[in-house]
Amino acid sequence: MLMTDEHHAFRAMVREFVEREINPHIDGWEAAGMMPLHDIFSKMATLGMLGLEYEPEYGGQGAEHMFTVILAEEFGRCDHGALPMALGVQVDMATPSLARFGTHEQKEQYLAPAMRGEMVASIAVSEPDHGSDVAGIRTRAVRDGDEWVINGSKMWITNSVQADWLCLLARTSDEGGYRGMSQIIVPTSAPGFSVSKKLDKLGMRASDTALLSFDDCRVPVANTIGEIGRGFQQQMAQFVVERMWGAYGVVGACERAIERTAAYLRERIVFGEPLLAKQYIQFKLAELNAEIDLLRTYNRSIAESYQRGEDTTRQATIAKLTAGRLARRVADECLQFHGGIGYVEETWTARFLRDNRLTSIGGGADEVMLQVLARTDGLTA
Repeated sequence: MLMTDEHHAFRAMVREFVEREINPHIDGWEAAGMMPLHDIFSKMATLGMLGLEYEPEYGGQGAEHMFTVILAEEFGRCDHGALPMALGVQVDMATPSLARFGTHEQKEQYLAPAMRGEMVASIAVSEPDHGSDVAGIRTRAVRDGDEWVINGSKMWITNSVQADWLCLLARTSDEGGYRGMSQIIVPTSAPGFSVSKKLDKLGMRASDTALLSFDDCRVPVANTIGEIGRGFQQQMAQFVVERMWGAYGVVGACERAIERTAAYLRERIVFGEPLLAKQYIQFKLAELNAEIDLLRTYNRSIAESYQRGEDTTRQATIAKLTAGRLARRVADECLQFHGGIGYVEETWTARFLRDNRLTSIGGGADEVMLQVLARTDGLTA
């Protein structure tokens, strides 16, 4: 995909924003276990960073997909993984179904304010007993006149403590498995909704992730996104975009990690010479850089296919699997080359290791990615 002057200018703007408005505040946000998402998203919206591919009528920019790739790569260069994840939820995980299948009224009431940074959105799919097994979810929405009455719980929900609305996946019929589910917009002000517990996590510590409860929670049936009973299929399409975002971000994260590690190794003198003079270390970093470049190139291929309107399910699955494993390798090698100083919390390597471990779990674990590939490639019995 050809990179234009407009693409380069957008990248420079995003990088400057991350360095000026994000990185200086990360230590404070990590200590607080929360980021001021309304404030951050509002500033981003002012600069045209939200809703890049959505219709301008609803607060979007009407841009091509390459701008999303750039946004994800540059936010991957944040000094932590919490904000890139929160941003991904806002623009590529909680809102794609609404943008594609929502009514004009729904988009005006929920999508446009989210793209203006006035509302924080969240995606509520996983449950305490059902994460990757989406077909097994139990949260139910029973129709009572013109309202859904929702009961159940959702777990591992990013942005949920601050969210103004959720894109909820719930059962709306007695059909089992993947049938009979619907996506429903649930305002967090709805009676019967509550945040039961904010979770204390290994990494992504500035991300507000919670256990949510629905106790006879009532919302209008008019809040259903798309067709009743087609929620599973719509959510699977939304997962594809989520996995693409994750793979794009890993490129920026790993690229910066190698840059920072090389800079440290140039200054670290061991046995009378810089550590970076060691051929073994040079080769290891070169190999990782090569793998980052391969992922970047593959991501560009996905972006081109997606821009043409093609089904990118298989490509996104491969990229997600590859990105998660690469992030883990980069995190481990960078920490190793820092030695003891890399093992203390005051060094970026510890946070990088903790935060990026989630890439192989969230949005579909590695094992689920392999299951999807095996099925797609006809490798099942």
